[in-house]
Amino acid sequence: MPVSSEDYRDALRHFPSGVTIVTIKAGEEIHGLTVSAFASVSPDPPLVGVMIDHRHHAYPLLEEEEAVFAVNMLREDQIELSNRFAWVKDEDRFAEGDWQTAVTGAPVLSDALAWLDCTIHGRRPAGSHTIYLGEVQASSVPKPDAPPLVYWNRGYRTIHQHDGD
Repeated sequence: MPVSSEDYRDALRHFPSGVTIVTIKAGEEIHGLTVSAFASVSPDPPLVGVMIDHRHHAYPLLEEEEAVFAVNMLREDQIELSNRFAWVKDEDRFAEGDWQTAVTGAPVLSDALAWLDCTIHGRRPAGSHTIYLGEVQASSVPKPDAPPLVYWNRGYRTIHQHDGD
């Protein structure tokens, strides 16, 4: 018998992850959400994966045939933008930030740590979520030396680099 959802979440909160804003373009609709469930999948072809809860507004958008998405990796000084895309409901989430488009038309954050612009390569239902495999069509690393925004144990964290030894 599997562990309870509560025990599962309690264990996973101890695994640090980077913070991204996943932006979606489906037809004329644009949407974005804060996502830490992101992973590199394959370098050839270049594939990434994002896991989206079926209860989120992003889910039906990503199910549309022509949907595309971008993964915007956040810098540690972009906490407010992360919170905006996690919690803002009625306002335009894109009112803050320098948003542009790349190849697919999904919004990319021009001053993100890095971004990946993707077409949907596959959809895999997985329990309460769907895993969306994105084939990377374009990428950029606007701020290569900036530290990433990290989420661990229910809070944002900073990275400390050790010198030598």
